[in-house]
Amino acid sequence: MNHYHIHVRGLVQGVGFRPCIYRLATEMGLHGYVENSNDGVLIVLQATDEEKEHFVQALPLVAPAVATIERIDVEECPANCTYDRFEIASSRSEGDEITRVSPDIAICPECLQDRRRQPHRKDYPFINCTHCGPRFTIIQALPYDRAVTTMSDFALCDTCRSEYADVTDRRFHAQPIACNRCGPAYTLCDSGGAREHDYRHIVSRIASVLTGGGVVALKSLGGYNLLCDADNEQAVTRLREVKGRYAKPLAVMYRDEATAAADLDLTDEERRALTSWRRPIVLSHERARHARWLNDGYHSLGVLLPYMAIHYDLFEAAPSLRRIVVTSGNRSGNPIVIADGEAHDLFDPQVDLVVSYNREIYNRVDDSVVCEYDGLCRPVRRARGYTPEPLHNLQSTEGIVAVGAEQVSSFAVGKHDDILLSQYVGELSRRGNLGFFEESFSHFARIFRFRPRCVVCDLHPDYAATVWGERYAAEHQLPLYRVQHHHAHAAAVMAEYDLAGEVLALCLDGTGYGDDCTIWGGELLRCSRSRYTRLSHQPYLPMPGGDVAAREPWRMAVSLLYSLYGESMPLPHDFVERIGADRIRLVCRMIARRINTPLSSGAGRLFDAVASLLGVADFNRYQAEAPQKLEQLAEGSAERLYPFDPDNPLDISWLVVAVVDELNRGIPRSEIAGAFHATYAAMWCAEVVRQAAQQKLSRVVLSGGVLQNKRLVDRLMNLLRQAGLQPYLPAVVPCNDAGIAVGQMAVAAAWLEERERKR
Repeated sequence: MNHYHIHVRGLVQGVGFRPCIYRLATEMGLHGYVENSNDGVLIVLQATDEEKEHFVQALPLVAPAVATIERIDVEECPANCTYDRFEIASSRSEGDEITRVSPDIAICPECLQDRRRQPHRKDYPFINCTHCGPRFTIIQALPYDRAVTTMSDFALCDTCRSEYADVTDRRFHAQPIACNRCGPAYTLCDSGGAREHDYRHIVSRIASVLTGGGVVALKSLGGYNLLCDADNEQAVTRLREVKGRYAKPLAVMYRDEATAAADLDLTDEERRALTSWRRPIVLSHERARHARWLNDGYHSLGVLLPYMAIHYDLFEAAPSLRRIVVTSGNRSGNPIVIADGEAHDLFDPQVDLVVSYNREIYNRVDDSVVCEYDGLCRPVRRARGYTPEPLHNLQSTEGIVAVGAEQVSSFAVGKHDDILLSQYVGELSRRGNLGFFEESFSHFARIFRFRPRCVVCDLHPDYAATVWGERYAAEHQLPLYRVQHHHAHAAAVMAEYDLAGEVLALCLDGTGYGDDCTIWGGELLRCSRSRYTRLSHQPYLPMPGGDVAAREPWRMAVSLLYSLYGESMPLPHDFVERIGADRIRLVCRMIARRINTPLSSGAGRLFDAVASLLGVADFNRYQAEAPQKLEQLAEGSAERLYPFDPDNPLDISWLVVAVVDELNRGIPRSEIAGAFHATYAAMWCAEVVRQAAQQKLSRVVLSGGVLQNKRLVDRLMNLLRQAGLQPYLPAVVPCNDAGIAVGQMAVAAAWLEERERKR
């Protein structure tokens, strides 16, 4: 009989993996033990070689659905002792090795049933098992055991303890296990200061307030949410005032899939994402406009399904409620609130009820957002249900801190050859979000036993992330590396798809600090992980007022036409009426005299300009409002093309002349928006094809915030494939700036490897 050490790496803790191993070994009559270690799961197996082979082959087949096995290492070892049974041993924590940490998992169907049939869990709202429940939001350290989670304050009752120890039970070694006798509980506080602790009464009160048009602050998995009846315009208006979010679309939770499907044209892929254990917000097309106050100017709506027991109970208690607004509990632009005291200070005077529970949220996370692009639901905001799943990198990432970008901020830390991307943080120019960034970085460093050896940041000198990275590097006496913004965008996609060598990279966004100190954003690069060459770009346009032009698209509309036509620019009559001739003349003088008018090749600025010319939006009340509404305006229009110069596809003058001409001829603006999208995609495809032939490259990575435009992306991907090229669009990492940290780390890892080779 031989002894084998079988080391399983991946997402194998907190998902019921060890009980599956125990049952498999017991069924096969094998002896030994299985234990959690900080770098995965270790199995010591006493078996013949043939039995060992059968056991290893069966591991992926018996693993829980949420588990992910990345690697299985088998080593034959000397037999120091013999085993007379198979058992689950205590967890072991040694060194700085780590295993994957599970994201939070939506309540499973079996637990929903257990709430009805188990006496000690009758209606219990915090029920969970090895297949579901809180994970990342409660974990404080590895290996994943109750003692290092925020459940450590709750001592198990005798019944839960017996389930925890019973290998045949679904809650065997489920770390957050609890019931009505020993687990966390809700507390309700109303606007008059009265408190309620009975759960059924709390649910009834919330349901009554929501159906009556009220607003509720409810503590969710990763932070507080604000809730109201989505079909009550006055309630939604009030919620917007509480949050300070007056225009941006709101996400809606439906009571079930059937109710959502009645309102939305859900694709099969959207249904899969909507009902998955991750339970993200899914952006989907509405069949009809039921409530413009939710998403005025949009044909799409962000929807999600219940993922906590209390969500199901609320809909059951309020049969008239079809759907409720569920949005982050914060003032707009600030981090989601997790502390109960802060929630009461912020919401008590403004909402009808504040409902909390007495378990701490250690890691705050917002709801994730996904959208279907090119046949796959891809993350727009990566948070609950996804964080902290790692990405594999071709080079070692050990000790690298990547601080990311500014507006859609996420950071990353490197362990071995993994990139651990943080949850969505938000715009770092906000002091509260910078605090969230620092808090989360501290938590990541503790959980993943991270020891920094270098810092990597963006080239932009004024990014808060760059300033933080510079200070952190100086304080810890670490080397600091700077990566160009669009090189990072490209490298993030290369890291996700394990691409080596050189590729073409089409990077379309609004802002990225360039090597020439201008603002880049419509770029075609030839790049590897370690270097890049800028092959071509959109023509530069002045940004009158600098960053103000990104907030006021009308300025870019003036810049676009002034750059092409000069003083005789043919501005639409309604545009002049909206903006005012005096303001337009002032901007023209700024451009002519080059006063505070930095140059930008940003694709986002071109979309801003066209959106304003078509009367879609002259001001961005939130990030990318104008380009998003321009895409929505094009909904349903035919994809006809304007002419452009095939020898110089990026000459946008042809496109601008066509748009202005059709505006003057009274062509419907939705048709112009559709033709603009189709032509813009065709122009870039022609340029990529031209450069691909010259550079002798066929792989094309695509990234940047403008590529969140579904109409543009779907057309681009089809055109590139038809041209015989292989396009890569990120499917795990957001293509917006939340993915920048991944690219920064991939570039820095390549640089460090090259430096080591030269030694």
